[in-house]
Amino acid sequence: MQLSRREFLYALGLAGAAGMLRPSGARAMGWFKDDAYAVPDFGNVTLMHFTDCHAQLKPVYFREPNINLGVGSLKGEPPHLVTDAFLEHYGIEKGSKRVHAFTPIDFVEGAEQYGKMGGFAHMKTLVDRFRSEREGKCLLLDGGDTWQGSATSLWTDGMDMVKATNKLGVDVMTGHWEFTYGADRVQELIEDGHLDMDFVAHNISDVTWGERVDLFEPYTIKERNGVRIAVIGQAFPFTPIANPSHMIPDWSFGVDEDHAQKVVDEIRDNDKADVVVILSHNGMDVDKKMASRLRGVDVILGGHTHDAMPAPMEIKNKGGGIGGVTLVVNSGSNGKFLSRLDFDVKNGKVRDYRFSMLPIFSNEIDPDPEMEELIEEERSKAQEKAGKDLSEELAVSEDLLYRRGNFNGTFDQLIVEALMESQDAEVALSPGFRWGTSVLPGQPITLEDVYSQTAITYPEVTLNDMTGEQLKMSLEDVAENLFNPDPYYQQGGDMVRVGGLKFTFNPSEKQGKRLQDIEVNGEPLDPKKKYKVAGWASVDPVEEDRPPVYDVVSDWLRDKKSVSVGEPNLPRLKGVKDNPGLDTDVRLA
Repeated sequence: MQLSRREFLYALGLAGAAGMLRPSGARAMGWFKDDAYAVPDFGNVTLMHFTDCHAQLKPVYFREPNINLGVGSLKGEPPHLVTDAFLEHYGIEKGSKRVHAFTPIDFVEGAEQYGKMGGFAHMKTLVDRFRSEREGKCLLLDGGDTWQGSATSLWTDGMDMVKATNKLGVDVMTGHWEFTYGADRVQELIEDGHLDMDFVAHNISDVTWGERVDLFEPYTIKERNGVRIAVIGQAFPFTPIANPSHMIPDWSFGVDEDHAQKVVDEIRDNDKADVVVILSHNGMDVDKKMASRLRGVDVILGGHTHDAMPAPMEIKNKGGGIGGVTLVVNSGSNGKFLSRLDFDVKNGKVRDYRFSMLPIFSNEIDPDPEMEELIEEERSKAQEKAGKDLSEELAVSEDLLYRRGNFNGTFDQLIVEALMESQDAEVALSPGFRWGTSVLPGQPITLEDVYSQTAITYPEVTLNDMTGEQLKMSLEDVAENLFNPDPYYQQGGDMVRVGGLKFTFNPSEKQGKRLQDIEVNGEPLDPKKKYKVAGWASVDPVEEDRPPVYDVVSDWLRDKKSVSVGEPNLPRLKGVKDNPGLDTDVRLA
């Protein structure tokens, strides 16, 4: 196969980021175990991007999905590729450490060989290296879901993460789960001088008086190395649907494509920006559609769906910023990756680019001592205030515990079993969140592990009577949000995890017909019968006093001492036999 000049040099950039090249004289700066993070110098401005860290300040294990189905025209396109299909698409060599970073293949063996990933102290070392090598050329962008996902972020109302991102040197951020602290807290953190960065979101407005009033700056202009870079914020458009709207009662959200185009045109016409960036929390499929329809955007740096993509997608449109295309980048989650995008900008236009998606192997990067000190200080203060020890060992897991995947994960399986048993319920439902770290077999499940799956501001465990018809319709509504072939009707996340239920599932069916042959504890679902259903994370206010899910699961584990959940409860699947977003032993119907 013959490569163009861009493709050849782009391949070199990937190879250098993977540690496959050892340029002469390119030595690490004393903080790295080898030179795996040497990136060839290119262009005159650099964008660094991370997203969806979910408040994980320390290195973690995080297993990528083996089920990430695409439907309709999305089938077989990134991000809907897993395991071997993913490796083939991106040309990643089997047996390499990049396989462990980007896929679930031999995850336990890879985790034992390569260790944990991420960690803000390790990321800061890498960020500072690039800032030193590219002095005056770098911009660090945070795609949101930063202030939520850990016990300490919950106990400090996000303040520990604000301090950590300030220390990291983030220049611009947007948001999603940040808003679940409530309107007053979010505005307090942003408006009272706590943030050393710009918070941007063009698609959030106050509609109290019937007209649009921007709640945040729609965009900001940053100059680096003489290049004017416009960063437009695209916050998660479905926040009041996916999360409690009563926490932000007067805020209006949406994809708001027309307003985004208006903002881009204003920037191009009036601000004379050389580079236009959308810092997005849409989810990758939504980003791809948006990129195909907007004019004048050079790159969408996206998040929300936790997709780790080793290369950008070049989306053709009528007015793409780089030769008729807009780049779409997604940078994974949990602090596992740092993306680096180098632009060659001249005469007000981006002429070319190089991209590197850098897995942060914590064993290969020495932590920044000041960041490490800050993290330990914040963790200590938060635990003392809460009166809890996050290192408390609750039980030992005999299995790999993980969450990520379209239908279920073993940690989710543990949660629904804890709910059914503790609440004496016939059925349990657990939300299809994509955040939540992994625990290796034989390791203790700590209190911190439980919080990493459940740390939200609306944690009450609910117990309700639901008819079979209500159960089915609830699950069908979630399936529509996940598998609608039009990305603008997708809300991201994964399917609700179920306990006590089994069903057949066809993601390509129309709304209301995806779930079939539903059984409750071995018996066909009766539409009229009422079932006792346990759940948590209700988006509606919970009127009665109910226990938080992290306490329920922790107490259940303390009683068990040792747990084995086996294989997760997955549906029988139809219409997916040749789908490259599926690699599992799940039974096909």
